Amino acid sequence: MSGADEYPSLWLHQVRRSYKQGESALDILCGAELALWPGETVALIAPSGAGKSTLLHIAGLLEKPDGGEVYVAGVPTAGMEDAQRTTLRRHQIGFVYQFHHLLPEFTALENIMMPQMIAGLAKGAARQRSEELLGYLGLGKRMEHRPAELSGGEQQRVAIARAVANGPRVLLADEPTGNLDPRTADHVFQALSQIVRATGLAALVATHNLDLAARMDRRVTLRDGLVVELP
Repeated sequence: MSGADEYPSLWLHQVRRSYKQGESALDILCGAELALWPGETVALIAPSGAGKSTLLHIAGLLEKPDGGEVYVAGVPTAGMEDAQRTTLRRHQIGFVYQFHHLLPEFTALENIMMPQMIAGLAKGAARQRSEELLGYLGLGKRMEHRPAELSGGEQQRVAIARAVANGPRVLLADEPTGNLDPRTADHVFQALSQIVRATGLAALVATHNLDLAARMDRRVTLRDGLVVELP
């Protein structure tokens, strides 16, 4: 290993987070530790209320921890100003949610071009990369279709392409196959895995689908505010 690979793509170190509940505090994360390495898929399996969403929000720099540190490619982020965190998130972290959140008035191609152009890439270069991503994910013939003209699985594959369009180091996915039937979920998971392997990004995938979780490199859960490795 050399260069950036000396560091985890994402490292949550002694992360603490609690919320006020009346006069008392509700402790959600109590010194959580989690490292994601390049090219690795990690399943996060946790019951509702265990802190899964909080962990994902902190990992994605959407929420600040009360204590501890979040490192992105070795860079500490807890002390950053909001503008710095936004810039880092835009370039280094991709998000995929249970619902695709594609913009309905734009084509699949335009939905993927947009975040690249917002990040400063020229339109021609953004178009070329978007076409390559859609072709790689088996959607080369669907790129001019709007979301309403795509199946649920196709929409989610477009969402994955959009999430990785800016070449992030980290992909955070929250129940990305939750709205899909088993066969379609399998296709979407294969697409996500292919992207991870091809680009070397690290993926943390929150899921209740134990069959898909079993096919990832590692599985973790949350217990008593800590990240615990599963067999």
